[in-house]
Amino acid sequence: MSEGWFAGVTPDDGARAVREGRADAPEDWPALAVESGFADTREGYYERLHDASVAAASEEVRERERADDAQLVHAVRAMDDAERVANELAERVAEWGGSLGIDEGAGVEYARELAGHEPEDPVEERAVALASRTAAVADEADSLRGFIERTTPAVAPNLAVLAGPVLAARLIALAGGLGELAKKPSGTLQVLGAEDALFAHLRGHAPSPKHGIIFTHEYVRGTRPEDRGSAARALAGKLTIVARVDHYSGDRRPELDDELDDRIATIRAREDET
Repeated sequence: MSEGWFAGVTPDDGARAVREGRADAPEDWPALAVESGFADTREGYYERLHDASVAAASEEVRERERADDAQLVHAVRAMDDAERVANELAERVAEWGGSLGIDEGAGVEYARELAGHEPEDPVEERAVALASRTAAVADEADSLRGFIERTTPAVAPNLAVLAGPVLAARLIALAGGLGELAKKPSGTLQVLGAEDALFAHLRGHAPSPKHGIIFTHEYVRGTRPEDRGSAARALAGKLTIVARVDHYSGDRRPELDDELDDRIATIRAREDET
C-alpha cells in the first residue's frame, strides 16, 4: 500500500498535510492509517482527520481575513461609517452651538470651527468637546480615504484605474471581496448598490434600475439621462473584465482603458447627432 497524506505527520502538523497533501487515486485511508501507526483504530483516524480538517479550515479563514482585499473591504466600510457618524454629529453640533449663540454654520467645517472656541462655562465646554470629537471622526474618515486611494491600485490595478480607487473599493466591498466581484456577471455588477430598487422592481413596484453605485462614475453621471443605461452597461462590462484580470492574473492592461474610452465616446456622440 502507498503512503497516505498523513505519512510522517505529527498531530500539530495535520492542518498543513490536509491543505498541501494530494493523492492520485482513492485509497482505504482508515486501514492505511492503522497499518502505518497514524491511528490505533479506524474511528481514531476519522477523529484525527476531523481535527486536522478543522485546523486547516481555520488557517484558511485567518489567511483570507488578512488578505489585502479583505482589509480594503474593512477600510471602505469603516470610512463610510466614519463619514456618516461625522455628518450626523455635525448636525447635532450645529444645533447645540446655534442655541448657545456661538457663531453660526453647518456641517463638519462648523464643527471644526467650534472645536477651536474657548468655552466660557460647563455647557459650552461639552459642546466644544463634542465638536472636537466630531472633527476627529471626520479626520479619520479622510485618513481612511487616503489609505484606500493608496491601497486599491495594489490590490486591483486595472479596476482602480477604470473605476477610480474609491469606487473600485466600494464595488469590492459590496461584492464581499475581489474574488467574489470577479465571479459576478456584468449585469449584477451594474446594479451593485441598488439592491433596494432592484427588489422593488422584482416585486413589481418600480422600474428596473439602470445602475447602482457606478452612477458615481463620470462616464455614467456625465452622460445625458437617455444614454446613461448604455453607458452603465458599457462601464459594467469592462469593470467585470478588469476585475477578473486583477483577481486571476494581476497584470495591468492599459488597452482596456482605451477600449472603454472609445465606447463611451461613441455613446456620447449620439447627443451630437440629435
